[in-house]
Amino acid sequence: MAISDRTIARCAKSMVDTCNLKKGEGVIIKGGAHTQRLLEDIAIECYRKGATPTIVITSDRYLQKVFDVVPAKTLAVPHKQYVGMVKAADLIIAVEEMDDPRIAQGFAQEKLQARRKASVPVNDIVHHPKEGKKWLYAGWPTHGSAKRFGIPYSQLEQTIIGGISTSPSLLMRIGKKLSQKFVKASWAHAWDDNGTDFRIKIEGRRLNIDDGFTSDYDFSVGDRGANLPAGELFVSPHETVGEGTFFCPVTSDRDSGKIIKEVHLEFRNGELQLDKVRASKNGDAVISGFRENEQVDKRSGKTVRTRNVAELGIGFNPNIKKAIGYILADEKVNGTVHIAFGSNISYGGTSESILHWDFVSAPGINLEVERTDGKIAQVMSKGRFV
Repeated sequence: MAISDRTIARCAKSMVDTCNLKKGEGVIIKGGAHTQRLLEDIAIECYRKGATPTIVITSDRYLQKVFDVVPAKTLAVPHKQYVGMVKAADLIIAVEEMDDPRIAQGFAQEKLQARRKASVPVNDIVHHPKEGKKWLYAGWPTHGSAKRFGIPYSQLEQTIIGGISTSPSLLMRIGKKLSQKFVKASWAHAWDDNGTDFRIKIEGRRLNIDDGFTSDYDFSVGDRGANLPAGELFVSPHETVGEGTFFCPVTSDRDSGKIIKEVHLEFRNGELQLDKVRASKNGDAVISGFRENEQVDKRSGKTVRTRNVAELGIGFNPNIKKAIGYILADEKVNGTVHIAFGSNISYGGTSESILHWDFVSAPGINLEVERTDGKIAQVMSKGRFV
């Protein structure tokens, strides 16, 4: 059953409202041909705010042709016309571009890496510490995506549309309540019965509430981006401190979209140990994904932090209840913890990377915070907020 025009229009309004769009701002709206109605409704909402939108559309057929016939050396060249558009824009709204993301599993790794290289200039502009752009990345359900995750389409639609529909004011109330546990926080410790047991330092780092709205304050402190669905509390830990293990039941490769199951990770001094990575399915995609992105980062001339811990997050969207391998939604699953590796400079950290990869815990995790005075605050017990 197709998503109704009314629901599409409502989601489009939510996406524009999330971005706190101002009169006169220029907006790039990107997505796949299968989302054209949504992209058009987003553009109309931008016009209603007095902004000027430009729509950029691709398609599965076009992407397939590009990766089939275009040489890697050509794919590695940044698109100067798009770089110019991004420089001129104030906001970039991107909706999932593939109708059936399974097609990416056939793309050559050499060409995927070339495309990552070409995206570096845009990434640097959007995430510049002082002059970055506002951005929104939004999910959208498709039958192809549901088949990729191995779930009924109705479940995927409920997860994404239901998650997007959650009230920002409700998410802010939950986030503020949770944030009280982190007052004067120094260390965070998480553990469960599945192999997770890690400790990371968060002292002095900015706490961020993802409530589905980019406020003027968020923008002023450098937190310019948002996801929909929303619903997490997150902080950038000290990138070269902390250690432990983490179990993630399901995730997906950032490039090919391959589903990866039962991932066991280990990090020391904040750095992921690739030789310790284990998974019951497609574990090699985790290792190759980090290595290939690390190669791109090494060519940037910046400190390489591809494998350093970048984020501690807590999911609290009450309408998202189960991880399916779709990271955008999984990290908001109510009562879960996630850690990420790679970039975190846009929300209070010091790492710049082409990669940001989140891994979400199994249900039933425990989380406590050690404060600077040595006192312990229990945040979660067996997946329930204390």
